[in-house]
Amino acid sequence: MSAELFAPEPQSHSAVSLEVPRGDFLGGKEIPQPLSGSATAGYRTGKYTQPEWFSNYHSILEQSGGDCLGAQSIQRVSKTKYQDAEASVLQTQSHGTRLLGERIQDIHYWRSELQRHIEQLQVDITSLLGLKTRLEKALDATETPYAIALDNLNCRTRRPGPDLVKDNVEEELSKEVELIRNVQALLKQTTAQLVAQIKRNKKAKQMLEMDWSDKYQAYNLDDQCGRYSNMSPDTQHHPGTATMQMRDCGLWTKFTQDNISNAFQEEQSTNDLRMLVERVLLDTTDDLRVQCSHVEQAFSQRCMELTGARSQLEMKLATVLEQIGAQERNIVALQQAIHNKEGPLRIAESRLYVRSHRPNMELCMDDPQISLEGEVRQINATVESLQHQLSEARRSLSLLEESRMTLEKDLNCKTHSLFIDREKCMIQRKQYPTVSTLSGY
Repeated sequence: MSAELFAPEPQSHSAVSLEVPRGDFLGGKEIPQPLSGSATAGYRTGKYTQPEWFSNYHSILEQSGGDCLGAQSIQRVSKTKYQDAEASVLQTQSHGTRLLGERIQDIHYWRSELQRHIEQLQVDITSLLGLKTRLEKALDATETPYAIALDNLNCRTRRPGPDLVKDNVEEELSKEVELIRNVQALLKQTTAQLVAQIKRNKKAKQMLEMDWSDKYQAYNLDDQCGRYSNMSPDTQHHPGTATMQMRDCGLWTKFTQDNISNAFQEEQSTNDLRMLVERVLLDTTDDLRVQCSHVEQAFSQRCMELTGARSQLEMKLATVLEQIGAQERNIVALQQAIHNKEGPLRIAESRLYVRSHRPNMELCMDDPQISLEGEVRQINATVESLQHQLSEARRSLSLLEESRMTLEKDLNCKTHSLFIDREKCMIQRKQYPTVSTLSGY
């Protein structure tokens, strides 16, 4: 230690009061305390010795040096610690910011996927609603052919007795009625499937929209967090936020994946159902049109048969009427012939009667008598033959009249049946819906 640190020895023997801040011990020895009022000039009673004095401030100097060294060590450690803490905080903050950026990218990706499926589900819902409208229109369109077929059957029940037969037309009409009922049941069932699928699509879309909304908010919040810096004025302390209960990130991903998977399944179901509806509409339309063609062919065939039968009846009726006229003329001729025989018969009988008054032997069978009797017999036989023929002619005329009445009645039946089939039923069937109408357009 340099000599500058040593002070000159005191010349005065006056009492010196030393203040020791760190206690009343110096170097492990007790410092003597001066006696109050016992100090006397020139005496050393209650005073420190010079070595004690040197030892005292040397100890103070050593203590101060040690305190300075400790302070410097603490400063070095503190600097190292706060520099390390600053670097660690900056690194942790940078890592957290990077993770927030990655999280934002993940949220953006899933939000884009959700948005894509939401739009697809909306397209599917709109498409299914259009198909539902087509099915409803197609179902309404079947009412027209159903009413036409029933009306055709009811009209044909008014055919006259001989023509009231279960022909091919009636069989085809019955098939058409049964087919329309089956088609209506199928369209109703398909419509119910469409409604159920639309409900499932809306439910899946609602789940996706809720998830999308949550991710939209989370995206904005994480984006806001990512923009925070140490200089941001809108940050503050929120004690306890680090101990909040959070859900597992795997559940977060699984929740969105399950929603998207469910939406994808509904999209696939929608595509399958859309193809089914298109096929149902196409098949039902084809079946109805084919059956309609069969019915119309049966009507055409039946009308041809009725027309042919009516033509034959008309020709036969014309023949019968001609025969009736001829027979009537024949009867008139027979009657006239019988009437014409009355004159000769009267003459012959009058001659015989007059000659029967011949007297005696004059009343003999002479040639005139024989001739007159033969003439009477001949005339009677001729009249009897003519009367028999007249009877046959009249009976034939009666049969011809009956045939005429039967032919006219049957002709009226055929005409009425033809009117029902051709003028009522076939004309009404021209109102049968077109292919586009039956397809729901």
